[in-house]
Amino acid sequence: MTTWDPAAFRDQVQQVLDAFLDERAAELAPLGPDATRLIGEARTAVTGGKRFRAAFCHWGYRAIRPEVADPAALARACASLEVLHASALVHDDFMDASDTRRGRPATHRAFEAEHRAAGWRGDPVQYGAAAAILLGDLLLGWSGDLLRHCGLGAEGILAGLDLFELCRNEVIAGQFLDVSVQARGRADVDTAMTVLRYKSAKYSIERPLHIGAALAGASAAQIEQLTRFGLPLGEAFQLRDDLLGVFGDPELTGKPAGDDLVEGKRTVLVALALDGAPRAAAQRLDDALGTPLSPADVDEVRQIIDESGARAQVEAVIGQLADRAVEALRSADVDGRAVVVLTELAAAATQRTV
Repeated sequence: MTTWDPAAFRDQVQQVLDAFLDERAAELAPLGPDATRLIGEARTAVTGGKRFRAAFCHWGYRAIRPEVADPAALARACASLEVLHASALVHDDFMDASDTRRGRPATHRAFEAEHRAAGWRGDPVQYGAAAAILLGDLLLGWSGDLLRHCGLGAEGILAGLDLFELCRNEVIAGQFLDVSVQARGRADVDTAMTVLRYKSAKYSIERPLHIGAALAGASAAQIEQLTRFGLPLGEAFQLRDDLLGVFGDPELTGKPAGDDLVEGKRTVLVALALDGAPRAAAQRLDDALGTPLSPADVDEVRQIIDESGARAQVEAVIGQLADRAVEALRSADVDGRAVVVLTELAAAATQRTV
């Protein structure tokens, strides 16, 4: 057993984010009530969630430097990754035309509804889109600001910022890969894995680990050792997310049943199903992607994926990647307590139901 309390850590991260947005609200107050509305939606965007990115950043730091001289400064650094994540989600929901996020209206839908309720001029859909783009951009800028001014030593912050900027670039380019794959309407397993790696796996686990370790003064060799843990674990994390996007319980995920199917996501799960299903079933699945689906349609497509063997294959790969990650961590030149907690985080990231 460890003495680390994940719930208390999540609360600490939320407190940092709330205080940070209080400061931003004071800065933007001269802009009036519209700025207040924007800050309000920013608060919604950074509230809740599993805080895996912050947690992996925290334990990446402590893997290299077990004792934390300034816990508040480290908490601010870790929280910066949650602001980056919020930015990505705001933009991602708009690009995917998602209606909900964590059981609430997605940002573009919330602003669209405000426009419509107020009876303003112009197109409420366009207004919601513009607001979501601007809020996502604002959150992206704030994420770097929070890390830059977190209060840790200058040398560590500079090293962390280099990796933070790389993470930011990878996730934006990975998102473009994703929308391009969906536009072409096809993706083999290798292409889907490339999208998964750069859109999600690296920025969810590997880069947060790297950033935390860099803030603590990690060597290049230690960063590489953390890659051997973080990258396969990040891939397993996103594969679990892909399964939940098709088979997850809406009461737990906060998304409609089969949401990834309606959005037309060409995931590894879908690529494997298209390869493994009989021709007619594969064509039905391919035709269904990115179209409105009734509950009966969702059940039918789920059955095609299940019977193709794709679901079982992805489950097996998740287990293999998680085992590989933990095995690499055990041989890494890092703090022993961090190994224990990171192993627990690996299980939480890959065995979740939400």
